[in-house]
Amino acid sequence: MKKTTLFLSLIFCSATLLAQEVENRFQFGARAGVNFSTVTGDDFEEPNSRTSFYAGLVAETFITEKFALQGEVFYSGQGFDIEETTFAGVTVTPEAEFQIDYIQVPLLAKIYLIEGFNIHAGPQFGFKINEELDTDPTGDGGDFDTDRIKDFDFQLAAGAEFKLTKSFFIQARYTYGFSEIVEDTDAHNSTFSAGIGFMF
Repeated sequence: MKKTTLFLSLIFCSATLLAQEVENRFQFGARAGVNFSTVTGDDFEEPNSRTSFYAGLVAETFITEKFALQGEVFYSGQGFDIEETTFAGVTVTPEAEFQIDYIQVPLLAKIYLIEGFNIHAGPQFGFKINEELDTDPTGDGGDFDTDRIKDFDFQLAAGAEFKLTKSFFIQARYTYGFSEIVEDTDAHNSTFSAGIGFMF
């Protein structure tokens, strides 16, 4: 009887420790924040950045105490702003906002330098879901659908993150697109983002 009780106790303790280990090694969460995006390249005069937002889900799994892998899927509002240009008192180019919205899927490697603080980097795959030109950014009208931007964008993402608690974190990230966003044109996405997140 004593052996049976001891055996069952060992199984229960082992199962409890394993559950805690799995919980600590794998976490789901959500993140959101602000984007400052533009396009850059030799064939494209760099315009002003568009300010928008991102929001989505995140999953992190620890391989070791200091190294983790993270996958994400999120909406990302990107694009750029065009300033109004006049010549001899006549408006040649009106103020406009070129909106390019993506579903982004990054796969990141994370290195924890100190407790709670990590740097991360990895490939990111962007799938275009919307593209339009807004010639009246401050009003309700002036939206025109366009079809110049390619549907897929391969990017590299890199950033830093600090976990304020076990659940809450803040982060900053830069993403550069290696794909030409317009066919045969040296124009690439360039986005800086900053935001907060919560791990469940």
